[in-house]
Amino acid sequence: MTIRTILVDDEKLAIQGLQLRLEPFEDVEIIGTCANGREAIRKIKTEKPDLVFLDIQMPGFDGFSVVKGVMEIEPPLFVFVTAYEEHAIRAFQANAVNYLMKPVDEDKLADTIERVRKRLAEKKSSEEAEKLKGVLAEVAPEKMHELTGDGTESGERFEKLINVKDRGQIFRVEVDTIEHIEAAGDYMCIYTGDNSLILRETMKDLERRLDPRKFQRVHRSTIVNLGQVRQVRPHTNGECFLVLDSGTEVKVSRSYRDVVARFVH
Repeated sequence: MTIRTILVDDEKLAIQGLQLRLEPFEDVEIIGTCANGREAIRKIKTEKPDLVFLDIQMPGFDGFSVVKGVMEIEPPLFVFVTAYEEHAIRAFQANAVNYLMKPVDEDKLADTIERVRKRLAEKKSSEEAEKLKGVLAEVAPEKMHELTGDGTESGERFEKLINVKDRGQIFRVEVDTIEHIEAAGDYMCIYTGDNSLILRETMKDLERRLDPRKFQRVHRSTIVNLGQVRQVRPHTNGECFLVLDSGTEVKVSRSYRDVVARFVH
């Protein structure tokens, strides 16, 4: 699989340096370069790349503005490349694959490309599975359960405790105390009633460990413990907010409206 890639940086030497470092990766095809944010938004919408290496500090539209500017289409994967470490948290909140410091370290770049390959493979597998489910729902609805479960009637195969290494310590978190989980790149922010922890794991992998009868995705970057929902508050455009026991409000996107249906009788 070829990874169609765009490089965005207002410094020409930075783009040239990244092009050289990407040459050993035969599956990475650089289909364009951009010197500013406005140009990047236009090219991303036109070319629809798989991956964008994006500088954060640029005059006019910065890297975060570029991400925001392409949200109405299916966005590519983003890797932020910058000389300023203080942007790291915002980069992960923007669901970036990774955050690379200039000058780009070759080992970290190799790790990043491997993450990109996995994310793209997972996306393709997910798309194929959804297509198959759609066909089965039409021609053989009685077979749908074979794709949606493994016959396990209890939640025994799902995690009761999750070990989280954070700030040099290992925390044992009881799954039932988790209120909600937010994705930040390849990290998960786990929120309990009185604490928040960072876990290095993809949302897809973490979802497999949690009982879907209790934990549901309500946004592409948010999982909620349904047992801690105390109120559903409608919002505009078919969206709504779930109010949790702690008072935290979590937005439910239109794509996940079916989750809300179980609270409305």
